[in-house]
Amino acid sequence: MKLAERSSRSERQPGGVRRLPGAVIFCILGLLLFIVILLAVSMGSVAISFDTIIQILLNGTGLFHFRQVWDPSIEVIIWQVRMPGVLGAALVGTGLAIAGVLFQGILRNPLADPYLLGTSSGAALGAAIAFVLPLSTLYGAFFPLTPVLAFVGAILSVFLVYSLARTDGRTPIVTLLLAGVVINAVLVACQTLLLTLIPNAQFSILALFNWLSGGIAVTNWPPVVVVGIIMLLGVVLSLRFAGILDTFALGEESAAYLGLPVERYKLLIVIIASLITAAAVSISGLIGFVGLVVPHAMRLLIGPRHRLLLPASALSGAIFLTVADMLARVILAPAVLPVGVLTALVGAPFFLFLLRNSKRAYKW
Repeated sequence: MKLAERSSRSERQPGGVRRLPGAVIFCILGLLLFIVILLAVSMGSVAISFDTIIQILLNGTGLFHFRQVWDPSIEVIIWQVRMPGVLGAALVGTGLAIAGVLFQGILRNPLADPYLLGTSSGAALGAAIAFVLPLSTLYGAFFPLTPVLAFVGAILSVFLVYSLARTDGRTPIVTLLLAGVVINAVLVACQTLLLTLIPNAQFSILALFNWLSGGIAVTNWPPVVVVGIIMLLGVVLSLRFAGILDTFALGEESAAYLGLPVERYKLLIVIIASLITAAAVSISGLIGFVGLVVPHAMRLLIGPRHRLLLPASALSGAIFLTVADMLARVILAPAVLPVGVLTALVGAPFFLFLLRNSKRAYKW
């Protein structure tokens, strides 16, 4: 009798609300993401109805042939202007949320986010170098120089942090976090020094400030395709490590006692999370709070098991950032707000609300 009562309580959310099954949660989140994407594509200087968007998208698959009753320019607006940016926002939200789950799981730190190990400062330094160089693109107009150097800078900074923290074949969590803090500070100083020494860098400073404030800087399909491939691989690999992350929650000593090669899996998970974060940052700049708020919110709503937490966070991150990007475009139209400002203003109070109402039932 007591066991049944305990099991029943474990299936309830804070406040006595019974948790929904995982399949139901994923269906709800998937439907909500679809609706949010349609809404984001429909809004702009030219309003487009949902049924027109759906017909154009279905015609684009080649499997359907709805009669064209809309202006041909509508198709150009959807496929070439709005859809790359909307899908880019969804991909960035997915990546930051997944990376947040991975870093929080591997570091066993509730304050961990995708930028903790130097990703943000490395990406910012790479972007600063791109802004002061006389070049603007690589391989023509398909790959702007800024996202390429931001991606490279983010990856190199993480590997620098990891190599500095590794001693005698081990990478202690505390050392890893401290190395991340130090490298972050050094790279920020290098970025400031670079912009100070370059003559006539006022425009570069303004452009870098806009990039650091966060925004989905996607105007064509190639960056979306490249980032989408990296995100897909990252999500698939992350799901394969769901059980490993559950074991890490017991502590590294317990995981090693159970026969888990701790250092090998720690390195693999850091590599996956860093690649996902670098890919996201390369097309969005530095957007905060997504990788911190979304994993915590999902952990409070569905529990700590990573088999459910990872896909739920991926869908929720895509929804959250797509909505934030949409609001950033329409609140002060034609001006565009930095997305990072909205994610902080919305994410921080929501996060505090969840903790305030769920802190007794919060399980790490």
